[in-house]
Amino acid sequence: MPVTSSDPAASPLLTADIVADYMRARAAARASATLEEMRAFADSNAGEFPVPEGTHVEPTEAGGVPAEWHVPADVLQAGGGPDEGILLYLHGGAFLFGSPASHRHLTAFLARQCGLRCLSVDYRLIPEHPFPAALDDAHAAYHWALEQAGDASRIVLAGDSAGGGLAAALMVRLRDEATPLPAAAYLMSPWTDMACDRPTSRTRRDDDPSIDPDSLREAGRVYLGGEPAETPLASPVHADVAGLPPTLIQVGEREVLLDDARDLASAMRRAGVAVRLDVWDRMVHVWQALYPIFPEGERALVQGGAFLRRHLEAARQG
Repeated sequence: MPVTSSDPAASPLLTADIVADYMRARAAARASATLEEMRAFADSNAGEFPVPEGTHVEPTEAGGVPAEWHVPADVLQAGGGPDEGILLYLHGGAFLFGSPASHRHLTAFLARQCGLRCLSVDYRLIPEHPFPAALDDAHAAYHWALEQAGDASRIVLAGDSAGGGLAAALMVRLRDEATPLPAAAYLMSPWTDMACDRPTSRTRRDDDPSIDPDSLREAGRVYLGGEPAETPLASPVHADVAGLPPTLIQVGEREVLLDDARDLASAMRRAGVAVRLDVWDRMVHVWQALYPIFPEGERALVQGGAFLRRHLEAARQG
């Protein structure tokens, strides 16, 4: 169903209910689609939600991995190159669908909030390419971004859903190989356990308009490609997360993946990571992507951008 209200003064309760209906309709459309149709449907976001005016979109290859630069107008006008800072973004889509095109509106807006150019990675998808293909692509793209930026203190990392979990796994892999880590990370509704069997996968089942836990569990099985669900670099909630950079995790209160986010945050806190977990009342999965029509989405992205910018500036000064 169409959602037209973007008035911040509108009732948050009413807006959340309308958005939930909208997300439910989109999920139903995906459920009856072929994989090719699902991918095309996701990429149609590029037309439904246009990027902020003046954004420069440029295809590139990041360490041999297809990617796109999304450069805000003010960054372009200032002539800032990659050495001024990079937002590396990993999109969501259950590892089945999604691309830089499907997330352009979100990444361009977040990049503007950070005052950075965004490198959005077109990592390989399942079922064609199971684990660790997506992680390998994210890893290659990060190393390329590191060359472009010149220093890890000029890189911040973000991702949503599957991309949020992938971002967490990437940081663990980088730490393990002693590669300099990004200044900070921003994870939106991260999927961190491929088993999809945490308590909220059951208790939020009827309240989450976007995710069917059985379908997500099957996607996780395909992603694992025969590896155990507890594999740390596939399910980062099982990883040793000590030494990771400051991280902001945002998740909706009605999400199936609520415990994926809470449990990752708890593990980070126990390991001494400077983590902030924000559970948003009544919010749905990756509500940030609806920011053009949903005030709470814009507010979340503004907060995420401020978090990344603050830690980027601190890393540069330190």
